[in-house]
Amino acid sequence: MRWQRELLKIMQNNKDKKLALVIDTSSKQTDHEVVENVIKFVGEMNPEATLVQADFKIRSIDKIKEAKGIKYFSHGKSSYTEVFEWANEQEIETVLYVTDVTGFLYEELEVKPYVYWLIPDQYKPKVPFGKLLNVV
Repeated sequence: MRWQRELLKIMQNNKDKKLALVIDTSSKQTDHEVVENVIKFVGEMNPEATLVQADFKIRSIDKIKEAKGIKYFSHGKSSYTEVFEWANEQEIETVLYVTDVTGFLYEELEVKPYVYWLIPDQYKPKVPFGKLLNVV
């Protein structure tokens, strides 16, 4: 229950900000139940949040309350660049990114929103910026 408390604090601190929850769909190995719990939690706290499904490209963008489910792929290829370019264009202030942090990120890209990397596992990878939170 620790991650829920931490995520609750994050959501409360960002309640008036434009927020996107991004799900890395590049691998079927992700714990789907954990991801669904995160989506439900964020949706209850901020029904106006945007849900983005992406791997090496953006697959879908929906309001979290209108999302139909997550479609995972098994190729393992992930890039964060397109998501952050979109977030910059949309003036997203906070990004919650559910991923294993093994994706590509163009080094010269300026990332404007604050990023919380939500890792659905026990390991603690090095994140390029923002804050890491294990959600298991």
